[in-house]
Amino acid sequence: MNSVERVATAIELREPDRVPVDLHNFQLAARATGLPMSQVFRDGELLAEAMLTAWREFGHDMILLENGTACNAEACGVEVRYRDDSAPVAGRPILGSLAKVADLEVPDPYVTFPMSEILKATRILAREIGDQAWICARADQGPMDLAAELRGISEFMMDLATGEEEDLIHALLDYSRRVATRYAYALIECGGRSTSIGEPIAGPAMISPRHYRRYPWSHERRMVTELKEHGIILHLHICGDTERITGDFIATGAQVLEIDHKTDAARLKAAARGKTCLLGNIDTNLLALGTAAEVDAACHELIDVCKPGGGFILGPGCAMAPTTPAGNVHALVEAARKYGSYARA
Repeated sequence: MNSVERVATAIELREPDRVPVDLHNFQLAARATGLPMSQVFRDGELLAEAMLTAWREFGHDMILLENGTACNAEACGVEVRYRDDSAPVAGRPILGSLAKVADLEVPDPYVTFPMSEILKATRILAREIGDQAWICARADQGPMDLAAELRGISEFMMDLATGEEEDLIHALLDYSRRVATRYAYALIECGGRSTSIGEPIAGPAMISPRHYRRYPWSHERRMVTELKEHGIILHLHICGDTERITGDFIATGAQVLEIDHKTDAARLKAAARGKTCLLGNIDTNLLALGTAAEVDAACHELIDVCKPGGGFILGPGCAMAPTTPAGNVHALVEAARKYGSYARA
């Protein structure tokens, strides 16, 4: 199998020739160019070249393409700070009150920065290696995360806690879903084979399982369902330990769950088997600070747990640090080849 066939088979919950491997390495790739990361993350051509160079070095099966977790927010009008040594971050929120959501328009990804630059990078990658590597072009923030950046995290947490304007909370989540969905369509139109949303604010570390079910879950589910009806594969990432929302996490219907290293992979594998593909969840701190031998051992253990029955892609539990040693990245990729075979004796 080639990488595209290998990833497709895993997502279809079947057994490929071996476990595919993903790298969430946009920061590492940008740093390796020697240019300020602020420059790379503003320019689709530079970002594409950075990801191509990394793919040629490491030979991973799946490329996760993005410029950080503030792309959608910036497209919606939030001021974003670009930094030279790490991913950009959202600044001052734009919604002084929930009622202001009625004034927001869904941006056109083809003409709105920085979405337009990520689309450019997607087209370049699809043209250059789209038949050799699986390109997951990320639709950036999911409904909950984008809503928090538009409103302000502290303010949005208070909105959820009081529940006094529930209809407006859902209006903001619905707007945020429509932004991500429109962007997802464009990314697939430009050559992505799947897309992905991150929801760091949606996990049990930030809100209760009850609030997860009451607020973001239905919007994540709706996004998955709509995209699936158009043949589009959506990954869902929720940071932290998701054990307390395992059933709901799976019930979103996302074809791929990107799992954080804090989640018990064995328990989630048992619950998700035959329902969804898991991607992850090697500790990014280990990748950044450990040895190649330690990375190899962690990957071996994880593969033994998650490989049986298919439906598994080996990768980091979240975005890798820009200073992650290349030797540790090679160890991650090689572990899939060493321990991930499905060949029958």
